[in-house]
Amino acid sequence: MSENRKIIRAKDIAEFFIRKGSYEDDYITNLKLQKLLYYAQGFHLALFGKPLFKENIEAWTQGPVVSDVYREYKKYGKNPLPAEGIDIDNVIDKLTDEQINLLNEIWSVFGQYSLWKLRDMVHEEEPWINHERDASVISKKELKDYFLVRVRRVRED
Repeated sequence: MSENRKIIRAKDIAEFFIRKGSYEDDYITNLKLQKLLYYAQGFHLALFGKPLFKENIEAWTQGPVVSDVYREYKKYGKNPLPAEGIDIDNVIDKLTDEQINLLNEIWSVFGQYSLWKLRDMVHEEEPWINHERDASVISKKELKDYFLVRVRRVRED
């Protein structure tokens, strides 16, 4: 795979997770998807030193949110997001093997949790806590710094 990739959007990563969930009969909601995007972006920044996608993550009441992706799927409410019509080959074509491995790991570790468990988890993490009062953007630098500490802890254990 070439390093000259197409631009990856948060919606591409969202489609990866939606499709992944549908393959495993573990359909996900919009709010759960938002938590997976947060973890994917945070760990990508920590491990690779650059964003996985360009869109910002904002601190909303229920946790971190990529607003464009949230609005895209808002019409489904609390229902599972449909995987029909997602061209997973197009998404995979934009990603490096390392990114695919990371997304699979994010799914393996965090996809197993319910939306409410994930919500509770992110509500205990500094990037959200530092912005919960003003619902502002969580900077990529802040995400990177926070997740670097998490990665270092895991590597030390």
